[in-house]
Amino acid sequence: MSKKWQASNIPSMTGKRVLITGANSGIGYHTALKLARKGAHVIFACRDRQRGEAALARMQADSPGTHAELALLDLASLTSIHGFAATELAQHRPLHLLINNAGVMTPPRRLETADGFELQFGTNVIGHFALTALLTPALERASIESSAGAGGRPRVVTIASIAHKRGRINFDDLQSARKYSPMSAYQQSKLANLLIAFELDRRLRAASSDIMSVAAHPGVANTNLFQSGQYSPVENSFRNLLGHAIGIVLNTDSEGALPTLYAATSLDAQDAGYYGPQGFQEMRGEEVGPAKLAPQANDTAAAARLWQICEELTGTKFL
Repeated sequence: MSKKWQASNIPSMTGKRVLITGANSGIGYHTALKLARKGAHVIFACRDRQRGEAALARMQADSPGTHAELALLDLASLTSIHGFAATELAQHRPLHLLINNAGVMTPPRRLETADGFELQFGTNVIGHFALTALLTPALERASIESSAGAGGRPRVVTIASIAHKRGRINFDDLQSARKYSPMSAYQQSKLANLLIAFELDRRLRAASSDIMSVAAHPGVANTNLFQSGQYSPVENSFRNLLGHAIGIVLNTDSEGALPTLYAATSLDAQDAGYYGPQGFQEMRGEEVGPAKLAPQANDTAAAARLWQICEELTGTKFL
């Protein structure tokens, strides 16, 4: 693997359909832009129509002639996820790449999804679990294409965080109903993302599926996670300043997209691989490589238990 892997190393994506959750801003947008520049048809799966349309207009201004479309998807609503997936599958088209990128980070008070889940766990974990389960037939369709010599293996890329290292799965209070800590709930959701990504890989291999499950993290990047949310005006101002400082001292959102792009497209990426920047404490750096995992991220028993819970909570079983 090249230590200086860059977006220019992305192979041709011509003919590939790519779905990115939260593609309207931050790392999701820059991932979408760079894949579209390589010929991919990118689906911006976004909750807000106005922001999604603005992102599409920005992409056309940045790179005229690229191909993208907007699809409305609210990961905090199982009804929205089911409706979105039904529309996608009705097209009978392959999906070559699913990037589970969208996320909620540390709302100051406990909020719930439309289905009553704690917002961070419900969006970051439950929403993406249901989406992946429902879109697996489209990924399998792409797998049949690749077997016929029409390109590389389809992939599911899960975006995690270095915050997972302090995460613990509280099976007695997954929804933080008894005690809510914004950061603890976020750390739990990012650890859960990795546990599910690795359990997905084990189940795909057991089913002899050609689909890859890979994970990545951006380091610490200046994304809208730092700059938006239900905060006081003073805290929003502080977060905005913090975001600018991060962009100067650590990663911009464009640089933060590199590990995602590597996981999504590199021929050197491995099944159940986890990739991130190689700079100080994995917080920044132009070099992309294997990221460090906390021991709890390799707990196969916890992963299997969490998978079963996600199936029960979503009413969706696969693999």
